[in-house]
Amino acid sequence: MFMKRIAAPLFLALLLFPLPVNAQDTLRPKVEAWTAANQKAIVGEFLDLLAIPNVAADRPNIEKNAAFLKTMLEKRGFKAELLPTDGNPLVWGERLMPGATTTVLIYCQFDGQPVNPKGWAQVNPFTPVLRSGRLDEGAREIADAGNQSRYENDWRVYARSASDAKGPIIAFMAALDALAAQGLGPTVNLRVIMDGEEEISSPNLVPAIDKYRDKLKADFMLVFDGPMHFTDQPTLVFGARGIQTAQLTVYGPKSGVHSGNYGNWIPNPALRLAHLLTSMKDDRGNIFVSGFFDDLVPLTKEEQDLIAAVPNEDARLLKVFGVAKPERDDVSLQMAFQKPTLNIRGMQSSFIGNDARTIIPDRAVAELDIRLVKETNGARMLERLRAHIVKQGYHVVDSDPDDATRARYTHIAKLSSPRRAATAAFQTSPLLPESRRVIAALERVWGEPPVRIRTAGGTVPISQFIEALGFPAMLVPIVNFDNNQHEENENLRLGNLFRGVVTYACVLRMQ
Repeated sequence: MFMKRIAAPLFLALLLFPLPVNAQDTLRPKVEAWTAANQKAIVGEFLDLLAIPNVAADRPNIEKNAAFLKTMLEKRGFKAELLPTDGNPLVWGERLMPGATTTVLIYCQFDGQPVNPKGWAQVNPFTPVLRSGRLDEGAREIADAGNQSRYENDWRVYARSASDAKGPIIAFMAALDALAAQGLGPTVNLRVIMDGEEEISSPNLVPAIDKYRDKLKADFMLVFDGPMHFTDQPTLVFGARGIQTAQLTVYGPKSGVHSGNYGNWIPNPALRLAHLLTSMKDDRGNIFVSGFFDDLVPLTKEEQDLIAAVPNEDARLLKVFGVAKPERDDVSLQMAFQKPTLNIRGMQSSFIGNDARTIIPDRAVAELDIRLVKETNGARMLERLRAHIVKQGYHVVDSDPDDATRARYTHIAKLSSPRRAATAAFQTSPLLPESRRVIAALERVWGEPPVRIRTAGGTVPISQFIEALGFPAMLVPIVNFDNNQHEENENLRLGNLFRGVVTYACVLRMQ
């Protein structure tokens, strides 16, 4: 199995001594020159793709995205189809290369997170805006974004999915164009699958295997997604955490009541929720849910060495995010990725701001997410959370309580998982022959080994897909780490986009 461990001496040797590469790579300067000469075309296609709204629930616009992407593939010599599913269609493409003995499946996503236009520094998050840099550094808007004679590396395109993950798609397409301009093509057979439901955990990706298995066969998979390491060095990621979401509701009166008439008498669900959440985790990052870490397998010495070799940028990140210190100052960010997390991703109880009312609310709600590592199971973690809530004296229900339940129990909580089943983590060994080919390709183009990250902190919902098809997978990220993915003012730095063209072109020419 591709997950198997490799002998320690070999692992250490590969960490200490880079893979042999050509003294001078001749492809890189050619691709860089082509990219510089074709900036306007690359950015123009990027802006056109971003202008199509892409929230997964918006089926008509998702289908417009899919049709646009199919045409893009066909222009690059792919046989392309829209594969029907029980939800949004998948975009599939195939380009077989004469003499190639390896088939690589490229995975991309083309849907994006929902938007709240009020939080954006532009009227419409789906109308891309070009700016001279970061908003918090006073970036100015650059008019006529698609018609500049030259695009500066520090300029940024602001729009939903600019970085997550339409930017990587554009870099991939441009890489194919750059190779074609040199009379070259990929050295491997390519199959492409583009997912329009990634942000809702790809519920129809695994079921599609039964229908389309022959179209998805490959030796390994590359995921064109995710941010680069914080140093902006070439990066290769060998795994990703999974996720289990949950919604926790604590109940008060059947409807909100006057805080003056009933304060100090009617229990306040917001206060109870706050106490319940602090019973789970403190502000030092200690988690008190029984069994939360029981499934973890200790890291091997080789795995610890791999993690330790990643450049530590923790101090810089704290400054970027405006935080004095992390939850735990005895754990690096990379080491924190190796354990499951318990996160409060949102809270709500009645009204705030100008809409605030002097009431005791009827309920308080917290949205939670648990990031999973390879050894942990989402359903099992959810049950441990449920057991913890019961231990705190709560009667746990699956739906809003009726009058009889309210009369019988003083503390009532609902725990549910509104968004489908958990997405599992995945892990690939960096010492597999497939991994070494990609490492060598990146080293060949950039003249240094890539930063090799054992596990990304985020989630790509492909673990079941990988296991079902039986191949290893790696992420090849190109976007800037400060891209605001999933947030307002999402952006992509153009220097990352242009470098991404070079990265993908050379990966496609792997030896």
